[in-house]
Amino acid sequence: MYTRGGDRGETGLYGSKRVAKDSRRVEAYGTVDELNSCIGVAVSSSGRGEVSEQLRWVQGRLFVAGADLASERPLEGQPDRVPRIGKKDTERLEAMVDRFQTELPRLTKFILPGGSALSANLHLARSVCRRAERTVVSLAKSEDVNPELVPFLNRLSTYLFNAARYGNLLEGVKDEVWESG
Repeated sequence: MYTRGGDRGETGLYGSKRVAKDSRRVEAYGTVDELNSCIGVAVSSSGRGEVSEQLRWVQGRLFVAGADLASERPLEGQPDRVPRIGKKDTERLEAMVDRFQTELPRLTKFILPGGSALSANLHLARSVCRRAERTVVSLAKSEDVNPELVPFLNRLSTYLFNAARYGNLLEGVKDEVWESG
């Protein structure tokens, strides 16, 4: 399907407002969409189980984050028809990180991204998540943004790092330590 509505370099936000396709808001939700795609690749290499289930939940919350970013927040007293990322989402990520921490060996050195296919894909998703976080921080400097989005993305990158390490643990692949020399 095509509408030709974007042929002049503009796109519609959730609602009726039109913005340039290179606006900070579009960059922010576009990067969240890219992150969701990276996680989809990771899911395809995760098999079934705890990590796969968690990643599917994350993907659903990233759709919410995208809708949150693609819509302006309503004026005070007006109803909000858009789902939003909330504190409970960040708390759930924290619980998932805590769960991994019970089984992962303590890190004392930097590790290189990689290992199993699942781990490598999750490390890629983590770096895209960090970029998404930076774009939301930049957007929030000039526009009204849900204040729960930055903590959510920050915790998500922590989750993805730990999930990558956990993926290696499940597959019997040792994290590769970075050597400075």
